[in-house]
Amino acid sequence: MSAAQIQPLEAPCDGVYRDELVEVRAQAGATPRLDLHTVRTPHFDLTAVGHRAVVVHRVPPERIDDDLSGLLADELFQPGWLRGGELFEHLFTGIVLSSHPDPVVAWEGFYRRTLDRVGDAIEGPSAGAHGTIADYAPVYARVEELLAEGTVLELGCCFGFLALRLAQAGLQVTASDISPGTVDLLAAVAPRLGVPLTTRVDDAARVHAPDRSVDNVLAIHLLEHLDAAHGARVLAEALRLARRRVVVAVPLEDEADATWGHVRTISLTDLDAWGRATGLPYRVDDHHGGWLVVDVEDPVGARATGAPRVLRKPPTLPKDPA
Repeated sequence: MSAAQIQPLEAPCDGVYRDELVEVRAQAGATPRLDLHTVRTPHFDLTAVGHRAVVVHRVPPERIDDDLSGLLADELFQPGWLRGGELFEHLFTGIVLSSHPDPVVAWEGFYRRTLDRVGDAIEGPSAGAHGTIADYAPVYARVEELLAEGTVLELGCCFGFLALRLAQAGLQVTASDISPGTVDLLAAVAPRLGVPLTTRVDDAARVHAPDRSVDNVLAIHLLEHLDAAHGARVLAEALRLARRRVVVAVPLEDEADATWGHVRTISLTDLDAWGRATGLPYRVDDHHGGWLVVDVEDPVGARATGAPRVLRKPPTLPKDPA
């Protein structure tokens, strides 16, 4: 959890999001002349006022989806103008909240556009996929293929896009995350999307649920954010909770990307060692990153080495009545 707390459901004041680390607003009117102390990129003007990063952005509301991650990374963080996952999260939140006076409406639009574009990306690049979303959409599609029958728990769900897709497809899904703000946000938006979803605040290494209480446990792009000891506890917890299958996915990186909050690299060799240590049927492979699939129980037709289960296509989200 961040030392400087993010309040994702707090309305901006006069269109300006301000917290301990950042001040963010959308540009109104023509782009002003570049000030000597301002860094200007295609979408952002960055200055510093005391200990705050002050950002004026030129991202129209209809473009505010999860590809915003890529814009921030490409224009402000990878060039070195800003650093740190915490600052990244605060700026991201500020840009979304500056897109509408009502924070729930702002986030609902963000979620709808993101989920629509995830669906486009899974259908194929020609359908209009782009940026960050296009990078992780194949990961979501693979999860949907690998699930065993039954219920799903996603550990470290973050925004919960994957959990929402699975719930849209008719599965009983619980999305958990250690951040109360993130979970509150997901719980507020899911009903507005017409998606039945259970949410809970939990450290992925200490989930308050009985042994073998869910059929599938997912740790999708989670372990690279945790040190080795914490990650080992998460794997043990996933194996404790799962009745049928544990699915783990990680990026395969040469260096941990701090922009995204990664603290370590994980290799296919690491995944294979973890799978072998379980003493259970497992498989490891590479598909837009590394995968470990462990069968805790081996019902007929549900082996990790067998044919994948394919979900029905999630329905289109109900349109926003506004």
